Amino acid sequence: MQQLKRLALPDPILSSSLFLILFDNTALWRELFKIKGGVSVDNLVFYTPFFLVLILLLTLFFSLFRFKYLLKTILVWFLLAAAAIDYFTLTYGVLIDKGMIQNALETNAREVTELLTWRMFFHLLIFGGIPAVLIARMRLIHKPALRQLFSNFSTLLICGGLIIGLCYFFYGDYTSIYRNNRQLRYLINPVNLVDASVSILKHQLRGRHPLIPVGTDARLADDPKHAGKKRLTVLVLGETARAANFALDGYARPTNPYLSREPVFSFTNVHSCGTATAASVPCMFSGFSQENYDPAKAEYTENVLDVLSHAGVKVLWRNNNDGCKNVCKRVSSEDLSHLKLADLCGAEECYDEVLLYRLQAYVDALTGNGVIVLHQKGSHGPGYHLRHPPGFKVFSPECHQANLNDCTPQEVINAYDNTIVYTDFFLEKVIQFLKKNAAHYDTALLYVSDHGESLGENNVYLHGLPYFVAPDAQKHVPLITWFSKDFIAHNKIDSDCLHQHKDTSYSHENLFHSLLGLMNVKTNVYNAKLDIFATCKA
Repeated sequence: MQQLKRLALPDPILSSSLFLILFDNTALWRELFKIKGGVSVDNLVFYTPFFLVLILLLTLFFSLFRFKYLLKTILVWFLLAAAAIDYFTLTYGVLIDKGMIQNALETNAREVTELLTWRMFFHLLIFGGIPAVLIARMRLIHKPALRQLFSNFSTLLICGGLIIGLCYFFYGDYTSIYRNNRQLRYLINPVNLVDASVSILKHQLRGRHPLIPVGTDARLADDPKHAGKKRLTVLVLGETARAANFALDGYARPTNPYLSREPVFSFTNVHSCGTATAASVPCMFSGFSQENYDPAKAEYTENVLDVLSHAGVKVLWRNNNDGCKNVCKRVSSEDLSHLKLADLCGAEECYDEVLLYRLQAYVDALTGNGVIVLHQKGSHGPGYHLRHPPGFKVFSPECHQANLNDCTPQEVINAYDNTIVYTDFFLEKVIQFLKKNAAHYDTALLYVSDHGESLGENNVYLHGLPYFVAPDAQKHVPLITWFSKDFIAHNKIDSDCLHQHKDTSYSHENLFHSLLGLMNVKTNVYNAKLDIFATCKA
């Protein structure tokens, strides 16, 4: 009788696969219904084989782990992970790829707490926790190892054959849909997680590589006019700032009240090389073009900060964000994000002004040319209201919810725009700092964001979508420069020319060469055609 009860229990693999496809793939089915025009008798001919292929695919995958003590662990883990993916896909409109998983792995505890809500808890409980408990309590019948191995192999053959057969008969329908809607592959949960994890694992297993030097011939060009005056450039690396919300770039709201009073140059047509910090930061400092960029190779290849160091430029990276993504590991760096300063920090984090804390002492001790990178917290969401001091609540009411779609669209925009106003204020403080040091240095400011942000357009929030499907809001970034009068004079920069080129198309690819050009570094890896400012030098 007990044996019959055990046999009457549903198969854990089939049960889990059915649950995952039916209840943790809401975004996938919603997208398919939109593509096919809803549910109809004709469309069932498309949906049914697709549904069966997904069930067979998950059954095949989980059968690889059908061994005593292993199967339950795998099923429970995937049920919980799939519930989390389903929640974030529905709530923020994200797609799960290698970049998104990498970004998630590099998220710190403070950023995670901004995402925690009761809605998230209940979603994980209902669509992950409860089915995981049922699987964990299920009593399984285990076969001897060899018989189990043979059984698993038979399941793989049967599932594989059925998948091939279904795909063969419906190849034309699915191929055309996939080619025109490539985002679908990132919505199949948890296949997307497996695919992304395998890609990351392959990258990790490539092993250590010797560092590839870049620009070891770099030197500061001889210039008698700079015999008594060195160069000091501050590069402010923005976080999650999108160009569309900068008044300097045509936004209707006054989000740049401070910089609008300064003689800055704002370039309005600049695009990032990624949609997340983990992708964009290593890319923008590398010497690779976006088309040739390989994150694995970039890890063991020197970047523009190394080239500057080869030329004798003193480089300092100051951080108020979650690390430098290995870009600064061969130069001096300081993490200021954990300081406890009453006037510069809130309860959980510091405001970006902390990046200027005791920076003057560093400059006073500087004996040569210097480049200082200030990595902002900027406009990182969803806790936009936490990114600025209370006095910068210019637009109200603000959204204070982790679930941004719980707020009105205007509340989300207000909260985000206030972060831009604070960034504007911070950049003005950097300019004042550079003006203070202009008697001893030719000073320059270069500001560029790592990527943009979605604020609910088409029900998409935050950032990190695969580049080919990401909206322009996640890729179109601000790039702003300011130069001291002596910097302009000694470098023979034509200000009118820069204004004429403000709408020229640029990208993160230009940063490498533009930074070398600003510091007057000569090297065989410098390409004047990619230097934003070279065209406007006499």
